[in-house]
Amino acid sequence: MEVNTSLRPTAEPSSMSPLSASTLSSELCSSSDTDLDGEGDEKEPDMTFKTEQQDGAMEDVKRTESMESLVDGSHGMPLSASSTKKRRGRPRKIPPSVSAPQSKVAKGRSKTGCLTCRRRKKKCDEAKPSCHNCQKNAVVCEGYPPIDVWRSGKERSDEVRRYSFTIPRGLPHLIGGIETDVDRRFLDHFVYDLSHVLTLNNGDSNPFKDLLLPMATENKGLMHSLMALSGSHMIARNPEPAINERQMHHSHHAISILHADIAAANERGPGASGYPIVDDPTIASTIVQCLISISQGRTDGEYRVHMDGARTSMLEQNLQSSQNPEFRQFILEFFMYHDISNSLTSLDRRPLNLDDEALPDFVFQSTIQPAPGHMVGVIDGLYRLLKKITALRDSIRARKADGLQPVVLYEYLSEAVKIDAEIHKWDPKQVIHSPRWMAAELYRQCTWVYLYRTIQASQPHPNLSGAVDAGLEYLRALPPGESIQCLALLPLFILGCAAFEPRQRPDLERGFDNLQAYSNLGNIQPARQIVHRVWEMMEAGDRRSWDWESIMVEMKLDLLVT
Repeated sequence: MEVNTSLRPTAEPSSMSPLSASTLSSELCSSSDTDLDGEGDEKEPDMTFKTEQQDGAMEDVKRTESMESLVDGSHGMPLSASSTKKRRGRPRKIPPSVSAPQSKVAKGRSKTGCLTCRRRKKKCDEAKPSCHNCQKNAVVCEGYPPIDVWRSGKERSDEVRRYSFTIPRGLPHLIGGIETDVDRRFLDHFVYDLSHVLTLNNGDSNPFKDLLLPMATENKGLMHSLMALSGSHMIARNPEPAINERQMHHSHHAISILHADIAAANERGPGASGYPIVDDPTIASTIVQCLISISQGRTDGEYRVHMDGARTSMLEQNLQSSQNPEFRQFILEFFMYHDISNSLTSLDRRPLNLDDEALPDFVFQSTIQPAPGHMVGVIDGLYRLLKKITALRDSIRARKADGLQPVVLYEYLSEAVKIDAEIHKWDPKQVIHSPRWMAAELYRQCTWVYLYRTIQASQPHPNLSGAVDAGLEYLRALPPGESIQCLALLPLFILGCAAFEPRQRPDLERGFDNLQAYSNLGNIQPARQIVHRVWEMMEAGDRRSWDWESIMVEMKLDLLVT
């Protein structure tokens, strides 16, 4: 078989490109296939020869390209063989194009558009403060998200260390003991409501606001006591769990501080009379603790320890030379009123024996102004008559217990007649028909009823019935919504224990109702129960209705009826 020699390259420059070489190779294969198909010889030698022909053609194409690359592009002259180094490897058919570097165009969705456009998936022009696209579409532009600046790990760790410590934001409370919203409710209730219930004073002038409250702002123990008192009074009207919890908090702290103050006074040693000297806030706290027992309606005698503490303080303090005489006048008057009233409803509690020299001058003033003092029966001298009657009552009770006759000795009758004369002469020196005058006359009537019930047997009598009727007239004359009602419980109790006439009892019941509506103190209902028990014994003809103190012991009721 002859070989086609037309495929060998010539010395002339050829313009044959790689594409021409591939075309030529294709034609060679076609020609060879035609020749092979024309002959009927065996295929194995022909296939081998065909491959060799194509390989030879490809080598010719490579040599042609290599020769073309040796021609100088600028002058068209062939380069010398020594100055041209043959490239290794197979040459590229399509060399990479060399072009100037182009700036990369950022693609993708912008993340700096306003929140409204991003949520609506609209293109945002990112105008500030609100984009025009939102304005054009009449939607509210929600603005732009904050720019999160990239920070390195070191910068983030430095920031964490900078703010890792806790900066205290708390501020001290302005007044010790007033710390929460409930405490502020307690304070408002004490100022605008409770302080008027505890004394005769109407209007803005009130010793609990004018004397005790300023002192409490500088003494945390007294403030806790006042807030515990206010909370106990609020619980009766609105027993919320938050009020109950906060009242217990103040009560606990008040008792703890009071015990600490008394212990400190004991460590300082006794005074001239052998008793420890305590300061004014401690004395005030003991009185307030008694009022807490009254407000809560305690009937277990819890008030006794506080009354004893106040007694000790009263014995030691020099009332004449006090640095705060106005406060001492109020505390002495307030204490003596409750101390004497307690002796009228108890078997073993007797008034404090203060000599006339130990009492301040205001107790014995002969002329009383229209609005003197804070209680009835103390500074006007009526309390001394009650003390004398209580002493007579103790002597008569002792003779009854021993079964001695006569029960009322001549000496007792003589003393009772003297007291009766003093009651008739007693003049409250108040403005006639004023609420204070009505209250003073009511106490005068009750003092006489108390004397009669002490000397005479427990049975109906026209004189006793007339005195009770007169007392009920004064009781009905008391304005129901004024602070004078705070003194009505003791007269209600004394008149109730002497009301043998059933017609008199409805007025007493209305009196208890009015007092409950006004003050809402917890000791009103227990006192009412005692009066009802006395009425039951009167109806049964039981002469033991004379001794209501023993009736209270049988009923296991130990409380202040004030």
